[in-house]
Amino acid sequence: MSEQFDVIVIGAGAAGLMCAAQAGKRGRRVLVLDHAKKPGRKILISGGGRCNFTNYDVSANNYLCSNPHFVKSALSQYTNWDFISLVSKYGIEFEEREHGQLFCVDSAKDIVKMLLDECTLTNIEFRYQQQVDAIEALDSGFALQANHHSLQCQSLVIATGGLSMPKLGATPFGYKVAEQFGLAVKPTCAALVPFTLHKQDKEDFAELSGIAIPSEITAEDGTVFKEALLFTHRGLSGPAVLQISSFWRAGQSVTINLVPDTDVNELLSCSREKHPNQSLKNTLSKVLPKRLIEVLIERNELHDKPLKQFNEKQLAAITEYLEQWSIAPNGTEGYRTAEVTLGGVDTDAISSKTMECKSFPGLYFIGEVMDVTGWLGGYNFQWCWSSGYVAGQWV
Repeated sequence: MSEQFDVIVIGAGAAGLMCAAQAGKRGRRVLVLDHAKKPGRKILISGGGRCNFTNYDVSANNYLCSNPHFVKSALSQYTNWDFISLVSKYGIEFEEREHGQLFCVDSAKDIVKMLLDECTLTNIEFRYQQQVDAIEALDSGFALQANHHSLQCQSLVIATGGLSMPKLGATPFGYKVAEQFGLAVKPTCAALVPFTLHKQDKEDFAELSGIAIPSEITAEDGTVFKEALLFTHRGLSGPAVLQISSFWRAGQSVTINLVPDTDVNELLSCSREKHPNQSLKNTLSKVLPKRLIEVLIERNELHDKPLKQFNEKQLAAITEYLEQWSIAPNGTEGYRTAEVTLGGVDTDAISSKTMECKSFPGLYFIGEVMDVTGWLGGYNFQWCWSSGYVAGQWV
């Protein structure tokens, strides 16, 4: 005999918890299934354990999707301000960091507790360490097998996330469900992820590991981010690299302005006039880490000699080089360290107003499993809150 529920949500992450809470408030009997031992694992580790839960400035421009208009409806139905109000209602202290990013002052546990508290207000049941072995469409609703138990529901919500951070249990489950029901899945790859470098570049820059500098980084398609760049023992990281990684494709180069806040040409010209015997290395060390300058000299990308030996054209070339330093990554660190997954369930198959599958009434997809990827800065969580809320009004 199958257990009967109005709604079954597979995935107790950000989107799944939001959806369950909303459906429960509508009087729906909800069952949440997850293969982990506890809910919200990705929330708990995000933002260094402080959870960058949204941003003060959220728009469709902050998302990558094959249909750039798809996210607009959900983001307008449940905005960043709605979630901020919920956080405030629970008395959770938060702080603003650069670029409008909002973090918990204390712990990401506060966000998970808030979502669970929202769920306990209504008739919602949670089951963890669940293995869903089969899903079948019925004339009305769906039949599932989970841990050898038979379950039935009117509405089925897939909130299983993407492939990023497999150590937290990420799997392609949601994509397989989509394909089972004939939905297309856009090719996936790691996003918001550090770059690795080719062997020689890696060896040259490895000793700079831990050094961070302001930068302005540009992808081949012209997308620009002004954020910190971090050298690591494997390659390049920092917010600038994480942001641009979502736009980068294998084989492409990235262009980095290493001195975004300095008029290097003016610095060099003035220094040459006042201190003609000063070396290029010592002059540039005023605006860049000295070791970085030394590595660029060792790579013969810069030539160290007294400033008086450079003419105007040569100084201009040095400026251009530093403002348009180009490097071709070998790849990325992959899903192991990626914050999100680019690609996923094709949004053409999903209603932007309800998150319901157009061809299978009662089947919903929300959160990261879809072909919606936000920038770094709280945008991916906001998509989870918005898409989860919207689905919760209809399931």
